Amino acid sequence: MTTLYVSHPASFDHEVPDGHPERPARMRAVERALEDERFACLVRAAAPRAEPETATLAHPRAFVEAVAAAVPARGMVGIDSDTVLSAGSLEAALRAVGGVTHALDAVIAGECRNAFVAMRPPGHHAERERAMGFCLFNHAAIGARYARSRHGAERVALVDWDVHHGNGSQDIFWDDGAVLYASTHEMPLFPGTGAASERGEKNTIVNVPLRAGDDGATFREAFEAGILTRLEAFRPDVILISAGFDGHRLDPLANLRLEAEDFGWATRRLMELADRCAGGRIVSVLEGGYSLEGLGKSVGAHVDALMGR
Repeated sequence: MTTLYVSHPASFDHEVPDGHPERPARMRAVERALEDERFACLVRAAAPRAEPETATLAHPRAFVEAVAAAVPARGMVGIDSDTVLSAGSLEAALRAVGGVTHALDAVIAGECRNAFVAMRPPGHHAERERAMGFCLFNHAAIGARYARSRHGAERVALVDWDVHHGNGSQDIFWDDGAVLYASTHEMPLFPGTGAASERGEKNTIVNVPLRAGDDGATFREAFEAGILTRLEAFRPDVILISAGFDGHRLDPLANLRLEAEDFGWATRRLMELADRCAGGRIVSVLEGGYSLEGLGKSVGAHVDALMGR
């Protein structure tokens, strides 16, 4: 069984102002990392364009239509101080959604062992009715709902190791007992959510905050005790990963001290769990990572692990 890599050049057309950390160069760093000969056997696919209707699995129709209507014909418009729309933003966001649903179709059909979807902009800060934190639509959350509605998954886990808490995913699944959202992240840090006491209405929100300066050993201990034990009890049918790599020690937007191999370790641990209860089904979705060097090395370690190395 192989690993599927899904991406699309539309990711480069989501423009941001000069100096913005969530920039097209991030995708070039990912592509360069996966050009290494050890990734020659990756199955590569172009992300299809999702219909806007697909985004309504996690967002109200009025919100999806408002984002589409706000896209400028040229130049850029700001949603907030961090989040912008350009002429190519809607296409990029819909390709990101389509990439996740395509990957889920392939993994659940048994056409590949697992998948990594690398698109931008990221998604996990997008709440039900609010685009923020560089994010427009919440691709991983849409994927979780798609796995249930299209493929009949009874329980879906969304594991988020981005250094910033996925407030959007937490908002979307706050009262959804069929989706376990589990996050480890730095606190205090943007967006200010993610305390351990935030558990959701059905006790299916799991937050395991870390502190500035925490290293890989602390991350692994927290991940093992706080997240993997809950996943084991939940026994998901499918696992999605909000794979942010901004916990790397080189990242300029945070203060953890993780190495690339810490992400490889976490990937392998999730794969072991998926083999026991989810038929091995994992779809990983790129979120943050703003040191180009750290991002490239971390993606390499993550995909190495997905491929069984």
